[in-house]
Amino acid sequence: MFRPAATPCSLAAVRAPDLDAARGARLLFDAELQAGAVAADAVAVPAVLDAVRPRPVPPTPMRWTQDVLRKLGRLDPERPLLAARRAVLGERAAAPPRFLLRVDEYPHYQAWDTPERFGSDGFRRFHEILTRAGVPYLVAVLPRVSRAPLDPRGADSRALTEEEAALLRELAAHEDVALALHGRDHRTRSASPRRHSELCGLDPRATEALLDDALGELAGHGIAAPSTFVAPYNRFDAGQWPLLARRFAIVGGGPEAIRRIGFQRAPQWRDAAVYLPSYAPCYGHARDVLPAAERAIARQTGLWTPLVLHWGWEADAGWEELRRLCERIAPFAARWQDFEAAVERSR
Repeated sequence: MFRPAATPCSLAAVRAPDLDAARGARLLFDAELQAGAVAADAVAVPAVLDAVRPRPVPPTPMRWTQDVLRKLGRLDPERPLLAARRAVLGERAAAPPRFLLRVDEYPHYQAWDTPERFGSDGFRRFHEILTRAGVPYLVAVLPRVSRAPLDPRGADSRALTEEEAALLRELAAHEDVALALHGRDHRTRSASPRRHSELCGLDPRATEALLDDALGELAGHGIAAPSTFVAPYNRFDAGQWPLLARRFAIVGGGPEAIRRIGFQRAPQWRDAAVYLPSYAPCYGHARDVLPAAERAIARQTGLWTPLVLHWGWEADAGWEELRRLCERIAPFAARWQDFEAAVERSR
């Protein structure tokens, strides 16, 4: 689990990161292990284990410093992983990246307030562009839609419409689309933009109730419980990790999570689940993600590389930037279901 740096050391706390590191090594070299290009014991070496071992949650000042360094482009989560691959594979480490595209969110969290702008027709357009280009993706799903979700004093939320529920069932049945739970209704608990979160500050019982209510809402529409969770606004408390890891195999993250749990590499085994954060420039508008994808392709990273888009942003930009990104990443885009299978193999 996520552990604050000040947590006293114990036998369990010592063993867990080593188990996580061993799992992380298998996930890092999944393609080579599956192809028989490397033996399992060859990847469990110090150079690899040190690179993939989960780091404790830093103290608050360090987390804020990491966020500033990230914005300045001075933190590279891939460098240690690339070095680990070279330590085992040498020149064979060069391989195409495996892009994992995540999309936030459907229904759009402002679908009640501005349906003409963020309704289902816009998402269908987005889905059509990706599927025509042959780009598989994961979509973060809302079980309910709030009125004025940025107002923590509000309480109004509605169930999914039949159109929304039908589209989600259609997406769930698509071989190149996977669903993730995206909280319950995306209502922030804080008015401050720097603290927007549906989860932060909830005690364990309230957190469990929110997650269970959200999964129950989806089940009521005939939608199976997703194996991935994406926190609204990318924020959750470090202490909520065990509750998330018990319910989901994968937990997505973004730049906003740095000030809550620190700058973490991806993908990263932490206790019972994999944490998969994405940071700019791999997180953002398609026009900004494209150069980052180009660099990963040129570097031949061979890494699982999470990319995050917001379909509402692409609609506002007129879709053309999205089309260009899709055309470029299509040959290197991995199905989310294949990543889930790799996570299970590494377990």
